[in-house]
Amino acid sequence: MQLQQLSYFLAVARTRHFTRAAEAVGVAQPSLSKQIQALETELGAALFSRARGNITLTPAGEALLPLANRILADVDTARLEVQELAGLRRGRVRLGATPSLCAGLVADTLRRFRDTYPGIRLVVEEGGSRDLVRDLTRGELDLALVILPLATDTPLATTPILHENLAVAARVDDHSLPDRPHLRITDLRDRPLVMFRPGYDLREATIAACRHAGFEPRFAVEGGEMDAVLRFVEVGLGVAVVPSMVLAGRPGLRGTPLSLDGHDSGTLRRTVALAHRKDVAPTHAATAFRATLENFLRAATADHSLPPGVETLLDPTVR
Repeated sequence: MQLQQLSYFLAVARTRHFTRAAEAVGVAQPSLSKQIQALETELGAALFSRARGNITLTPAGEALLPLANRILADVDTARLEVQELAGLRRGRVRLGATPSLCAGLVADTLRRFRDTYPGIRLVVEEGGSRDLVRDLTRGELDLALVILPLATDTPLATTPILHENLAVAARVDDHSLPDRPHLRITDLRDRPLVMFRPGYDLREATIAACRHAGFEPRFAVEGGEMDAVLRFVEVGLGVAVVPSMVLAGRPGLRGTPLSLDGHDSGTLRRTVALAHRKDVAPTHAATAFRATLENFLRAATADHSLPPGVETLLDPTVR
């Protein structure tokens, strides 16, 4: 007795028609009839009465019907149980994220994911967007939160999820910068800058913006990670261009939004996207993490708890 034969039997029992049953299961009618006959031969009894073109269940068919339903339902349950075990009760999610996101958004999402899927091992790689793209492309990560745009030849699929504003971080007692609600990139001319190490998209973006404005940036110190850069600013080595969200919990620092035109309408921002490889289907665990992240962002948007300067790009009506 084969599961396929039981599936064909149930299709005929539901439709009471061999041709319609064959269409429902996607096989040719002669093939379905042959399998039904083989099942009847193995059981030693006819399952259907075919008198005068009317298809009805025989007593043997009536006896088999609930058993076949239960067998196939158990098979579906077993399949789902194994998929859940492989994808959500055990497994691993390797996530890459920029430091500005690790301190807030990623930490909150990991907490929610861990509560729901305690058996999944979580591995987080913190780094600049360029480094994360490289690691994701090499298959060393399952998902990564990266900064758009990416190179046109990248093998990654991306979904924009949020905007985050850029700000000039300075000591609270540093009054050398213009006292305005927004700063222009030209306000950084001749200012000592604390600069990230190569591999950070903020490094390249800041240098490019300064050069576009007609000057070469002057570095007080360079080569740090996010925490080091913020600490260097706190001790007075210079100012730094950072995502506004990283200034939360830094009472010694103040952040002034960076703008193209010195007004709110021109505030510089960057787009964060969730990326994965195009040629590899995400694992069940990675798919569940994505859903957890998106649901968190939608909930945070609804209750206005996103960090200052952060705006989600997800459709709030989709769940």
